[in-house]
Amino acid sequence: MSTTGATADPLAALGTLPGVPESVESVRKAVDRVYGHRIMRRRSTEITSEAALRGARGSAALSGADWALEEVRRRTDFSGDDEARVMGAALRLTAEAGQLLSIWRQSPLRVLARLHLVAAATQGDEVGRPRRDGESVDEPLVELELPSAAEVSGRLEGLADLIIAGSSAPALVTAAVVHGELLALRPFASHNGLIARTAERIVLVGSGLDPKSICPAEVGHAELGRAAYRAALDGYVSGTPEGMAAWIAHCGRAVELGARESTAVCEALQRGAA
Repeated sequence: MSTTGATADPLAALGTLPGVPESVESVRKAVDRVYGHRIMRRRSTEITSEAALRGARGSAALSGADWALEEVRRRTDFSGDDEARVMGAALRLTAEAGQLLSIWRQSPLRVLARLHLVAAATQGDEVGRPRRDGESVDEPLVELELPSAAEVSGRLEGLADLIIAGSSAPALVTAAVVHGELLALRPFASHNGLIARTAERIVLVGSGLDPKSICPAEVGHAELGRAAYRAALDGYVSGTPEGMAAWIAHCGRAVELGARESTAVCEALQRGAA
């Protein structure tokens, strides 16, 4: 994504693309519905916890660990194999996201480095810093050409500048751009998809759109499926107005599905079934 051009607020310009205002409005209505549910007045903490678990499960599914929700609840050891480690990383990132909200607007690059440290949960020179030229990247879901280390550095700085400067763009637009840019760049040696989806969550929560973190977009991304995810990302990477709008709409639909998931949890709690 280019951060230069005629407008000083390129994210706001994306918010005016055809179809994007409609996506923004649809997301707002979906979020308002779940926040307005009567069960939220007295059991919102339970909804938040359940959304975190389901969001981590959804994000891990996209990264190759497609476990049943009850399996995620049951397991306590997430170090046994590759899938278990992916699930463990997703759970740790979801837990960490809430601790980083106050730092994000001042130092997004610091937050991204911290997320990689948390996801990797190992020691090593490659952990917590952007990759260097020649270093491999483990991200099987994204098959796009890998940008050079120099391009990664420049675009990360540009993204950080946009976040720090702030924007009048709707939260959905900013979250979608952060998510798409991190997926396109794959700035770390590993866990880029998990980190990109966690950063999207941080933006949605920190913006005030979903302050209690009860609308897990990760659930929606998983439900929409890997093929749709990759196709929408291709649109983002194309940089065309149509492609960008399609990616933002895809992210919006994911948030709506996350809100629907939490609405179902509310209904279950109300019935005494969960």
